[in-house]
Formats: sequence, C-alpha cells, structure tokens
Amino acid sequence: MAAVTVLRCSGRFMGRLICAPQYRSCTRGRFIRSDYILNKPSLKIGQQRRFFRNTPVAAGQVLQFKLSDIGEGITEVTVKEWYVKEGDTVSQFDSICEVQSDKASVTITSRYDGVISKLYYNVDDTAIVGKPLVDIETEAVKVGALEEDVLEAPAVSHDEHTHQEIKGQKTMATPAVRRLAMENNIKLSEVVGTGRDGRILKEDILNYLSKQTGAILPLSPTPEIVPPPPQARTTPPQPKDKSLPVTKPAVTKPVFTGKDRTEPLKGFHKAMVKTMSAALKIPHFGYCDEIDLTQLAQLREELKSMAESRGVRLSYMPFFIKAASLGLLHYPILNASLDDSCQNITYKASHNIGLAMDTQQGLIVPNVRNVQMLSIFDIAAELNRLQTLGATGQLGTNELTGGTFTISNIGSIGGTYAKPVILPPEVAIGALGKIQALPRFNAKGEVVKAHIMNVSWSADHRIIDGATMCRFSNLWKSYLENPASMLMDLK
Repeated sequence: MAAVTVLRCSGRFMGRLICAPQYRSCTRGRFIRSDYILNKPSLKIGQQRRFFRNTPVAAGQVLQFKLSDIGEGITEVTVKEWYVKEGDTVSQFDSICEVQSDKASVTITSRYDGVISKLYYNVDDTAIVGKPLVDIETEAVKVGALEEDVLEAPAVSHDEHTHQEIKGQKTMATPAVRRLAMENNIKLSEVVGTGRDGRILKEDILNYLSKQTGAILPLSPTPEIVPPPPQARTTPPQPKDKSLPVTKPAVTKPVFTGKDRTEPLKGFHKAMVKTMSAALKIPHFGYCDEIDLTQLAQLREELKSMAESRGVRLSYMPFFIKAASLGLLHYPILNASLDDSCQNITYKASHNIGLAMDTQQGLIVPNVRNVQMLSIFDIAAELNRLQTLGATGQLGTNELTGGTFTISNIGSIGGTYAKPVILPPEVAIGALGKIQALPRFNAKGEVVKAHIMNVSWSADHRIIDGATMCRFSNLWKSYLENPASMLMDLK
C-alpha cells in the first residue's frame, strides 16, 4: 500500500530532502514520493495519511522584545530615533532605538543576538510600556530563557530585561550597568546592590571599582561622550585681512503657511505641563537683588587658561553653584522638600543643584550632584558634560531627576529680572540676569566700571519666610563679590 513517508526533521534536513530527485514538494512542508504521484492511488476516508511538518526549535525563534518600565512612573514614551531597521543583525547591548519620556531620553539596547524582523512603531509614535517594541529572530537561545520570554507578562517594573542568573540567584541590573560591569571585568555576583530589592546601580559598580583600585570615580561617567576640546568651542578664527567680512551662519527664513496646526503635547513639553500645574499649588515668595561681580570677573579671567589646559571651559556658573551650596550649608531649609500632606519636612543631605537649560527638545533641568563635595573645577567639568549631553539630546533620568535646588541662567539669553517658578518637590529657585558693565560708586565715592548681575529668588512661603531667603541671598552675594571668602568655608 502506497503511503506517505513520515518524518519529523530539522530545517537543514528538509533542505536536503527537497533536493532529492525521488521527492517532489508540496506546500506547507508536505513531501510526497514521485512514484506515488504517478501511480495516483485512491485514498479513502480514514486511511492513514501523515505528512512532514516543520516543528519550531530554539534556533530561529521570533521573540517579542517588550518595552520595559524605565522607572519614575512612566507609562508611555515617544520613539525619537531608530538605530536599526528590519533585517538588521543585532547583538546583546546594541542600541535599538532612542525613546523620550516626559522626564528623560533613554537609549534602548538589545537583550538578544539575532535579526530584527519587525518594528512596531515609527518615529514620533507613542510606545506603551509593556507592549512589544520590536520582534527579534534569535540565532540561538537557551530553551529555559526562550520559554520565559515567550510567556512573560507585560513589563510593569525594572525586573524585565534587567535580570541575570548567577550561581542560582537572580541579580538585577539595567543593561547599562551590566555593560559597565562587563567592560571592567566585574562579576555582578560580587557587587552589593543598594537599589530597590537589591538592584545593582551604576554607583554600586563605581564604588566597587574605587575599593579595588583606590581611585575616586565620578557618579555619572559617560565614556562614550567626550566634551569637545576648548578650541572647538571657541569663535571661528578671524581673517588676517580685516577688510574681509566675517561669514555669519545663515538664518533659516520662517515659512508662513496660513493654516492652523494642532499637535499633541509630547516629551519635555508634556512634563512642563505637569510640573507647572503642580507648582501652582505653591505660594511663591519673591526676592531680588544685584551683585557686583567685578572681582569674580578678574578671578575667572586668571583661571580660564588653567581650566582650558585641562580641557574644561570655565564660565561663571560653577562659582554661582558652589556659592549656593556653601549658602545651603548655613540655611538647609532651602535644600529641603515638603510632603504632600504638608506635615513633614525632609532636609536633603546632598546638594543636587539643577541648572535650567534651553534645548531644542524644550526646557530641561539637569542637576550637578553632590555639589557640597565638589571643587569649582569639578563643577565646571560636570557642567561641560551636561551641556554636551543636552545639546545632543542624550540626558538620562539620572541627570534629570533628584534635584534639590535650582538656578536658572536666563541672563544667557537676555533680561535682568525674572519671576522663577519653583520645581516641586523643591522649595527654592533662583534666576540670574545678564551681566552688564554699569557705572557704580566705590568705597571712596568715585564712579567706576562694575560688572553687575541681578538675581531673582522664589521660595515656598509655606515653610520659608522672607528673612531666611534674604539672609541666604546676602551670604551668596558676599561669596561672589569677594571670591576669596569662599576659601574660608571650602572643605
């Protein structure tokens, strides 16, 4: 009795079988002997018929790479840029795309080795946490890991994409932390995690390295992004012939369409709506003053060349930030937060001073962490790093969260006085006006040229009174008008 040969085989075996002359292939993986087709025997109902089937195996399995929870209560993000396309081959830790939430920009990296078979979103689409981001056809996956990934539930915490099985114990760490550990040949099982549920943070890796090498490492290193050398940020060289005009960058002419346009709030604009709506609940107290920066201008001019020799651009802002930190040591209420029920005040140990920054993505406020432990040169180097990241849209959650006090340098654009709005849960903020050369009287009653800057403070009047804000401002002012006085309080 003619019958169809029954076999269960791998894709490679089926490929050889197709090429065999005694077999002809039909659709859906069914293969029938040629002599069977020629004889055309009749098949009755109930007669045994069995066909080849291509059974899925570990190799070639398509996995849905889901968007994990990136923290801070974020439920959706905007896809800003894809680094891969369908058909591209990726490896673990390769960048897949950049997404932007209402708090930060985050680069999503691959967990698997394989080929991108599907992209679920286009650029500027809104991606939902816990939903598939891409499909990856894996080259080889362990059976246990395969089943876990296929059956896993939508991500609601950092646990997905952040686990690593080591000696029978689950170690939790983000891809960036795992990559940092791998680059420094560190076993995660040897590192004690200080995050939630024992999660290993970047600071834990750096602390482990410092203990091994005895070196003091920064909290937020970014070896991938190096600030450009000082000469790259200087003005273009002037032509030798002064009669020749200097070429100015072309200004794009605005186009008038004559049509209304409606677009949804996304990214940092959406965050601004939430933050400013919350700030409306805070009764603001305002205080303004002017600062004579003549001595500071002379000191900065002397130190600029020294800083540039170290590859750091020295502006006035490191002095402003360090003076604020020294002032916060005397008035810690300004570096505090008030709980939602207005029953408890938390005094922050770290001075994480934020700097309002205007970027193409909108207003963002990265912060310099632990200013109380940094020198003016350290602050300048960190500001250079934050400005580089901000210009390229690569500021992460670590840089944009955790601020305790904020300074807005609105004067870099223009203006003298402002009315800054407090960023909850902080309780104070300062806005700096532009520095102007103005005539002032010196101690002898003589008219002299002075470098004058105006400052505008806002404080939460529920816990900060006017006298406290005034005394803090006077102390901050004294440090800047007489920079040598800062040496008395530096540690």
